[in-house]
Amino acid sequence: MKKYLFLVVIGSASIFNSCSNNDNDIVIDPEKKLFLLSKMTTVYYNNPASPQTNVATLEYNSQGQLVKTLSEGRTFTFEYSNGKPVKINYYNPDQTLDYYSVFNYTGDQVTNVKAIYTNPDYNRSSTYTYNSNGQLASSTLCQSDNCSNPGTSSYIYNGDNISTETSVSGGIFNHSTKREFSYDNKLNPFTYTNKYLRIMMGGAYNLSKSNYTTEKISYKDNDGNWIQNQNITYSIQYNNAQLPVEVIGKEANGNTYVKYNYEYITL
Repeated sequence: MKKYLFLVVIGSASIFNSCSNNDNDIVIDPEKKLFLLSKMTTVYYNNPASPQTNVATLEYNSQGQLVKTLSEGRTFTFEYSNGKPVKINYYNPDQTLDYYSVFNYTGDQVTNVKAIYTNPDYNRSSTYTYNSNGQLASSTLCQSDNCSNPGTSSYIYNGDNISTETSVSGGIFNHSTKREFSYDNKLNPFTYTNKYLRIMMGGAYNLSKSNYTTEKISYKDNDGNWIQNQNITYSIQYNNAQLPVEVIGKEANGNTYVKYNYEYITL
């Protein structure tokens, strides 16, 4: 679950027991409540003596679409067309525009997201491929025009959940990481987030339906062998809607790895 926080929160509009059309627009059933993630507090324990805390808040329009995220003084705003996100604006703490991302589609699939900076040397793009079930199979991050040394992520599914996520960091010194997961049988906070934002966020937690309860992390050594170096177990507390309100991950030695607290509003 421990991902770069921005990738976790940019599309965190979760609903419980609702319906959606082919574009994943939220359709509100007046007989049921719409649960939207309004706040997420994340505590990282890389340095147990000085844990790092991040608080993110999320705002929505009357249709339940995520329109703004605030985190660490930075603001992200979202623009849509026919239920599909088409642009995300990223603002600095002084509210000047840092950069923006644009979505490109082929039919009902987002195939590319490009980040555009004032200095084009910083531009980057992510390209996506899908399996026969329409699930995200891989993503490729290019940080140069010729896409030399791209970063990649690939996913293997067990039903609606990702069982294995393999990533290569890219850059001059490639680093390969494999994560293997087991899950509960309840909805995670991102299950009904706009599907295109979930694809852009990437990662097993954002792309899967349920909450993972164990995570085994391995790295590839110089001989090409996978070496497991972490085994994390997650304990989860749920609200009455069976959505997580607290998730605590602990290492095999009992040390706390990360803690998430989720708050929701209803529409």
